[in-house]
Amino acid sequence: MRAQFVLSEIWIGLRRNLTMTVAVITTVAISLALFGGGLLINQQVSQMRQYWDERVTLTIYMCTEVSNSTTCEENGPATDEQRQQIQSDLESMSQVKSVEYVTAEQAFKDFQERFSNNQAMVDAVRKGDIPDNFRVQLVDPTKYQAVANEMEGRAGIDTIYDDQAVLEQFFGLLDGLTAAALTVSFVQLAAAALLIGNTVRLAAYNRRKETGIMRLVGASNFYIQLPFLLEGAIAGLIGGIIASGFIVAARFLLLTRIQEWFQFDVTLSTGSLLSVIGVSLILGVLLCTVASFLTLRRYLRV
Repeated sequence: MRAQFVLSEIWIGLRRNLTMTVAVITTVAISLALFGGGLLINQQVSQMRQYWDERVTLTIYMCTEVSNSTTCEENGPATDEQRQQIQSDLESMSQVKSVEYVTAEQAFKDFQERFSNNQAMVDAVRKGDIPDNFRVQLVDPTKYQAVANEMEGRAGIDTIYDDQAVLEQFFGLLDGLTAAALTVSFVQLAAAALLIGNTVRLAAYNRRKETGIMRLVGASNFYIQLPFLLEGAIAGLIGGIIASGFIVAARFLLLTRIQEWFQFDVTLSTGSLLSVIGVSLILGVLLCTVASFLTLRRYLRV
């Protein structure tokens, strides 16, 4: 009987304040969609960063006859002795994990394979334009500067190219987008909390006679407040479910396309997607329930 009464009160409350309830659900859904999208992007960036950290290399290009750097002009093309000495010194450094020597022919072939989908770029580079080089994989990619400083200016070395520098700019952009999405979502969540408070306060005012009668017949504070709390929880749950749809759409329509652009196996797992959806649903219910409870403590004196 009590359960039936609580359910009927919830239905009455939702129906009386239908417009406000729809506004709460919409605000919560948008807020949680932004929040969940920010979490998804953050997980995707972390996974991509881990993927690239394992593959980032320091590429040391050797001098050729057409190199125009000061070192190459003074010392001429790299000799076999210089290559052997450079490789030996690199392998002896504690910051270096592995060293691979790549001939000019192999470097050109790798370039053609990597950019096979961009025929214009492949046609623009001729055989011999890419010099032989050493691909150095570091134990800690952040320590690239120590290795670069040790090798820079040595006879036989033209330029030193660091993948990490380019990646940091790219990941910095993605981190900025993530921070912006999360910031906007927190502002929206704060607005949702205020809107929920106003909705609950209006509902409590409209039902002040009913709550007064319930108090006279000995109903407990929790029993009187329960319908209002459940109304908020239901609104938060519906908003979270709608937000989950947006999160799933962002995963398959946005992040999947980004993965296709890069053509690397950095797919966000289903478990990560479900965890973000779970957090969004729980946050939606908690936000609405807590906001309702705090409002009732102030405006529903029982």
